[in-house]
Amino acid sequence: MTTTVKPDIRPGNTHFSSGPCSKRPGWSLEALQDAALGRSHRAKIGKTKLKLAIDLTREVLNVPADYRIGIVPASDTGAVEMALWSLLGQRGVDMVAWESFGSGWVSDVVKELKLPDVRKLTADYGKLPDLAKIDFDRDVVFTWNGTTSGVRVPNGDFIPTERQGLTICDATSAAFAQDMDFAKLDVVTFSWQKVLGGEGAHGILILSPRAVERLQSYEPAWPLPKIFRLTKGGKLIEGIFAGETINTPSMLCVEDYIDALEWAKSIGGLKALFSRADANAKVIFDFVEANDWIANLAVDPATRSNTSVCLKIVDTDVTALDAAGQADFAKGVVALLEKEGVAFDIGAYRDAPSGLRIWAGATIETSDMQALMPWLTWAFETQKATLGKAAA
Repeated sequence: MTTTVKPDIRPGNTHFSSGPCSKRPGWSLEALQDAALGRSHRAKIGKTKLKLAIDLTREVLNVPADYRIGIVPASDTGAVEMALWSLLGQRGVDMVAWESFGSGWVSDVVKELKLPDVRKLTADYGKLPDLAKIDFDRDVVFTWNGTTSGVRVPNGDFIPTERQGLTICDATSAAFAQDMDFAKLDVVTFSWQKVLGGEGAHGILILSPRAVERLQSYEPAWPLPKIFRLTKGGKLIEGIFAGETINTPSMLCVEDYIDALEWAKSIGGLKALFSRADANAKVIFDFVEANDWIANLAVDPATRSNTSVCLKIVDTDVTALDAAGQADFAKGVVALLEKEGVAFDIGAYRDAPSGLRIWAGATIETSDMQALMPWLTWAFETQKATLGKAAA
């Protein structure tokens, strides 16, 4: 097979990682010059910055006024773990998982918390479990968008407004890109490093009034580390939700998040963020439709992510290889793109089926996504030529 000529156009921004994700268009270190560096986060300036980050989150994400928003340690993982360890155990729980991170929450609840009444509703990569089987009289834990599978719930219609249990939603690659109905969600978590391209290590924890009521009326049977404690003396620690963080945050990262939120406001807010992610994902979907060597990992188009788009190589010569050979082929495609400096960090997640994972979130320019597509063809055909040489 003859390799194709290298495309003439290169993406201006080559960062397509699914986390940490690309910075916003036009970002530079100058955006952080007003950071409260060298100052205490407990000082007025520190509290003011942290409260601003919370207020802007509420404004841009359209969080209801009676929901609490807190900045917590350890990125989205910390926020999810805080919810699991603080809220679960009062009633049975349905754990819903279809990719790596959701499976991780299942493992934590079963093996670490050791809850006695756990139902697991799972599906293979590329599919959703049967959401109709979820019992919302129990607590429910699920991811809105499977970052490592590219499969999301299409909407919140499967969740009843009236329910006995709490819904705990890991929304880290969905927040700011997909329309989430907060009336259906009691706990929402995400990290700054995804759709808004912020820095890592900090998480956001959003609590409904029902979640707050659970916190104040239920005490888990296990001890909680300091960084998980949301109540004191049976009362919510309100300061956490007003900028008084549990531990010391990076004020540089806080400033970066504020900058990203201000950028989101400047382009038109949540609807504009949705539109940018949708437009980027459509470029990939159209490319897949036009090329028979590649396919979307998500089986049902209604469940396909518009942020972490996961793709599989379905060329018959490649699928004839064993699993290790297929994985090596995909890695070869990724390596070629990195060597050319046109796309970085787009390999499938380590636990996922081999293939590509391309970030299509709002900080990506559609023109850069369009410029990337011919390079995917070039890298595939170049890598496939090595199969012919090996056979010869």
